[in-house]
Amino acid sequence: MSSASSGTAVRGFGRHLAEKLAAAVVSFFVTLVIGFVIFSLMPADPVRTLTRGRPTSEAQLAQLRLQLGLDDPLWLRFLSFVGDTLRGELGYSWQFQQQVSTLVAERLGPTLLLMGTSAAISVALGLWLGMRSGWRQGSVFDRITSGASLTLWSVPTFWLGMILLVAFSIPGFFPAGGMSDPSLPGTDVLDVARHLVLPCLTMVLVIFAQYVTVMRSSIIDERGAAYLLTARAKGLTDADVRRRHAAPNALLPSVTMIFMHLGTLVSGAITVEAVYSWPGLGYLTYQALRIPDLPLLQGTFIIFSASVIIMNLLADLAYRFLDPRVRAQ
Repeated sequence: MSSASSGTAVRGFGRHLAEKLAAAVVSFFVTLVIGFVIFSLMPADPVRTLTRGRPTSEAQLAQLRLQLGLDDPLWLRFLSFVGDTLRGELGYSWQFQQQVSTLVAERLGPTLLLMGTSAAISVALGLWLGMRSGWRQGSVFDRITSGASLTLWSVPTFWLGMILLVAFSIPGFFPAGGMSDPSLPGTDVLDVARHLVLPCLTMVLVIFAQYVTVMRSSIIDERGAAYLLTARAKGLTDADVRRRHAAPNALLPSVTMIFMHLGTLVSGAITVEAVYSWPGLGYLTYQALRIPDLPLLQGTFIIFSASVIIMNLLADLAYRFLDPRVRAQ
């Protein structure tokens, strides 16, 4: 490639990156506004919830509202919220009496463990099944795989989690909740793995179906391509044609979906973590909703929104590198 062509490509990528970064910043700001308005308009009274079960006078309730800033005008609370966000401060949890950033840091590890494990298994299983199902379109294997994946995809996550919890929660083997047995000293890897099985299985059963559907459709589109006929004419086996030629080209839509789905995994953990009491960000958000603990809800909302926006940005950039047709535009 000549130096002129190289410079043009670099400038083109620079413009593309600048446009995507600007769009990501705008999306994040709009998301902040929507999230703040939704949480601020929630009908529950945090002060009443926080003082439930304790004798509290109206004067004490009014003082607590003043202390929490609930009597401030909505616009002033929004400006304070945006300013704290830009400074990297997520506020102070009313319920846990801790910095929200501290709570998020403590709960992020369990969520990444659960979501990372389920994502890795879902991607590997879904792409493998989708590739074989699409290559053998109309076969018994294809009908079973497609039917099962579509059925599982349509099942509500919380309902599936409760069904698995009732059916497979075996005392001493598949625990019903939590991340570890508090009676055991330290952190036992095997104990954490046993606690991980059911919530991870719930996530995998719901997620892998998406990859099966997309990969199957991509493989079906590639089956009649001329380059596959050329590969067969060279004497390659059917398995080699599928693995070395059809699959790499069919992966483009799936790779994009993987990046986009990784962003939603963190926020998608709320229902599963709530069902299994898994001590991650999802369960933390569930606990905050019961008050509602507005600073904590806003803090977790920022983390969830940022993860989606960042992964969407990475998906756009990855697609530009993977597909030469996008680079040529």
